[in-house]
Amino acid sequence: MRTVPANKKIPPPLPRRRNQTSFRAQLKAIHRWGLQTPAYLSRIPHPVLVANGESDRTVPSENTLDLAAGLPRGELVPLYPDAGHGGIFQYHDAFVPRALEFPES
Repeated sequence: MRTVPANKKIPPPLPRRRNQTSFRAQLKAIHRWGLQTPAYLSRIPHPVLVANGESDRTVPSENTLDLAAGLPRGELVPLYPDAGHGGIFQYHDAFVPRALEFPES
């Protein structure tokens, strides 16, 4: 249960329909963004470590593969199995050491 100081009021929760409307709008925006002409990733000269889960519903895993392929110095961490958008948190034991060694590799 959330506790709040006596002088603060908790705003009422959003109606369920409004939450669903916002969620759908966000998904539509992500989908439209994914259909855009790819950015000029080849202009990014820096090393980039690319990681994702194999079951990401927010950013499709195929986009992760495309991102890594489009970066001249992109390095793909193999997609984490049974992981979604928070794959780096679900597999933090594997990701953190890889991320820490990345700038030196």
